[in-house]
Amino acid sequence: MVDYHSAGQPCPAGTGHNGDYMAQEDDWDRDLLLDPAWEKQQRKTFTAWCNSHLRKAGTQIENIDEDFRDGLKLMLLLEVISGERLPKPERGKMRVHKINNVNKALDFIASKGVKLVSIGAEEIVDGNAKMTLGMIWTIILRFAIQDISVEETSAKEGLLLWCQRKTAPYKNVNVQNFHISWKDGLAFNALIHRHRPELIEYDKLRKDDPVTNLNNAFEVAEKYLDIPKMLDAEDIVNTARPDEKAIMTYVSSFYHAFSGAQKAETAANRICKVLAVNQENELLMEDYEKLASDLLEWIKRTIPWLEDRSPQKTIQEMQQKLEDFRDYRRVHKPPKVQEKCQLEINFNTLQTKLRLSNRPAFMPSEGKMVSDINTGWQHLEQAEKGYEEWLLTEIRRLERLDHLAEKFRQKASIHEAWTEGKEAMLTQKDYGSATLSDVKALLRKHEAFESDLAAHQDRVEQIAAIAQELNELDYYDSPSVNARCQKICDQWDVLGSLTHSRREALEKTEKQLETIDELHLEYAKRAAPFNNWMESAMEDLQDMFIVHTIEEIQGLIAAHDQFKSTLPDADKEREAILGIQREAQRIADVHGIQVAGNNPYTSVTPHIINSKWERVQQLVPKRDRALLDEQSRQQSNEHLRRQFAGQANIVGPWIQTKMEEIGRISIEMNGTLEDQLSHLKEYERSIVEYKPNLDLLEQQHQLIQEALIFDNKHTNFTMEHIRVGWEQLLTTIARTINEVENQILTRDAKGISQEQMQEFRASFNHFDKDHGGALGPEEFKACLISLGYDVENDRQGDAEFNRIMSLVDPNNSGIVTFQAFIDFMSRETTDTDTADQVIASFKVLAGDKNYITAEELRRELPPEQAEYCIARMAPYAGPDAAPGALDYKSFSTALYGESDL
Repeated sequence: MVDYHSAGQPCPAGTGHNGDYMAQEDDWDRDLLLDPAWEKQQRKTFTAWCNSHLRKAGTQIENIDEDFRDGLKLMLLLEVISGERLPKPERGKMRVHKINNVNKALDFIASKGVKLVSIGAEEIVDGNAKMTLGMIWTIILRFAIQDISVEETSAKEGLLLWCQRKTAPYKNVNVQNFHISWKDGLAFNALIHRHRPELIEYDKLRKDDPVTNLNNAFEVAEKYLDIPKMLDAEDIVNTARPDEKAIMTYVSSFYHAFSGAQKAETAANRICKVLAVNQENELLMEDYEKLASDLLEWIKRTIPWLEDRSPQKTIQEMQQKLEDFRDYRRVHKPPKVQEKCQLEINFNTLQTKLRLSNRPAFMPSEGKMVSDINTGWQHLEQAEKGYEEWLLTEIRRLERLDHLAEKFRQKASIHEAWTEGKEAMLTQKDYGSATLSDVKALLRKHEAFESDLAAHQDRVEQIAAIAQELNELDYYDSPSVNARCQKICDQWDVLGSLTHSRREALEKTEKQLETIDELHLEYAKRAAPFNNWMESAMEDLQDMFIVHTIEEIQGLIAAHDQFKSTLPDADKEREAILGIQREAQRIADVHGIQVAGNNPYTSVTPHIINSKWERVQQLVPKRDRALLDEQSRQQSNEHLRRQFAGQANIVGPWIQTKMEEIGRISIEMNGTLEDQLSHLKEYERSIVEYKPNLDLLEQQHQLIQEALIFDNKHTNFTMEHIRVGWEQLLTTIARTINEVENQILTRDAKGISQEQMQEFRASFNHFDKDHGGALGPEEFKACLISLGYDVENDRQGDAEFNRIMSLVDPNNSGIVTFQAFIDFMSRETTDTDTADQVIASFKVLAGDKNYITAEELRRELPPEQAEYCIARMAPYAGPDAAPGALDYKSFSTALYGESDL
């Protein structure tokens, strides 16, 4: 009746070498159909099988001979089991309408590669039971049995092999055919128990009770597996040889029920695996976004503080700023350095996991890329460096300002003390009633005053110069300094004018005066310079000094020693001046001359000279002590410099050596990856254990800063250089460890052997000529050629090379890292899940529909994964959409970055 090998008809998929069997099955044995027992079994089985499909369309048949006669339910049955639409049936009641409908059904069966022999539409319309059963058996063979395939066997042999394998472990079960092997019912129960052991208590079944066994299997299948009862136990038991077609039909229903469940389970497992990877990656992405946001926010808050260059008025305020900066360097910044390093490690690990799971690379939110964070960090360190330099410069400026301001006040006070009463003295008219000698004395006194005035000219100029420098250095109290300086300059001009006027008056009266005491004049001329010298000496002895090196203080001590060496000559000059005064008094006493109590030519009396000389003698030892104290302080500073330099000259080269060793380790990478990882972690521990040496250096550096030491000739290493080197060392070892860990992840996930990894490393290192850990485009091309890739310099080779470069260098950075090289090589040799595989899995769960419902997802997937899909799947908008339909295709492609959800 059915001929799969007829001329012009292709062999249906899956039949293979079983064509002889199918031909034998298609030879409908009319004599057998006359056996009432077999016909009864076929009627019951085929009716139940048809109803198991027709109920999906909301209908069923009662009599297989009668209910297919008009062709309507026959066409509906074919539409349900094929999932295709047949031509529109004719609804008329006439015989011609029925024949046309049946012919449409038979034409559809023929279109599926089945040639019907001896079955015509008229026989079906006439209710020919033999032909109707033959037609239904043909449909069952084509749509229920033909597609069964087990190990390159199909149809009957495939179904038999499946039964034998599933029932092999069970005692008293030996499936060799589709008739007597099933009479005792144990084979049916074994099939159910193998797939759903909770439904059958197999050990309690007895081979000598076939009716109970069969009824148990049929009832369980109908209740829990949605397989309708197609036979009665008595029909099988009471027949010497049960109908083979009925048994095959019944067993095929078990095959489809269990194979569908297995496909659903496999599909669900695949989806769960994919979703679990996606959920884990999303958590890592959220962690990265949060850590990046926090770090960028901290950088954003810190940079304005470091860029604030608002000057302070006092050294104490600036030193407080310096202390705040030290707290930032010691307390606030180190944790952020660690966070930045951890962020880069997390980013690299996430990208590796995404590559291993065939996911698109993670692109952080705008402004939160690792490069953005590095850029922000560079701005932070630039602001930090500039801030520290500004602090030190500002402190030096304030020190200079304080020194100049004190020097200004001291000189101004001395000058103001000297000018006190000078205007009154220059404006008095004492020469009007004086004698000639008195006038001459007044004239000489005025000459001495002019000499004194000229000597003070330098001091006035120094006061003006200091005030000018304070203005240029932006001294905060410049207005008061300027006012005081202006007052001194104005007064100086007045004194000059008054001095000139008084000289003219005295010279005018000088002609009337003849007597002058030469001795007093000589005294006055010598006393005035000596007095000025003593005042300058006292000023110098009380002058403040600021030095920063031992050499500078030694220079001051040498100058002071030089000054002390001039004191004996100065003492002789003092005695000579006092001797003039004593001689004048002696002569006056000898000749009985009435001499005024004070020298008429000068106000510098011997008492003044002696008191100032005594003051100089007192100031010299004080100056000695001050210089010695400063020398001691500078010696202490020198000790701090040498102490810091000794430690820095050890730590600095140690850090440089370790950086070079890490560079060699990352290139050589001897041994297995686990050995390399263990060696690197041991190396990292040794670096961490060296931290106390850095802490000791920080303590010494703090002592140097507290002592306001700004330079150190004993070492080329600054604390900033060592801090940067230490941070780079920690970051480099952490990145190298992370690179090896990612290589292990890649090796394990892709199944790469240790020998392959070593071969990859050897090839990479061979072409990494500068040992920089990355290959340029030309180096990478040479490496590919050595590995057998056809990327020579022609159009096809260039296109292939550009394709590979887009995989290993998606950001067009112009370099290929070792990790990207390993990822590429692993992708060339392994396979991973694809979006099409996930779509196919969802289609299985959806029962071959183009959409899936939330109910189906919750039934087939674990709760967490089901809700994850429901929350992210868009509504399905196809023409066959049902209420609540979800689009699993766009969701699956979005998992692999092929489209947006």
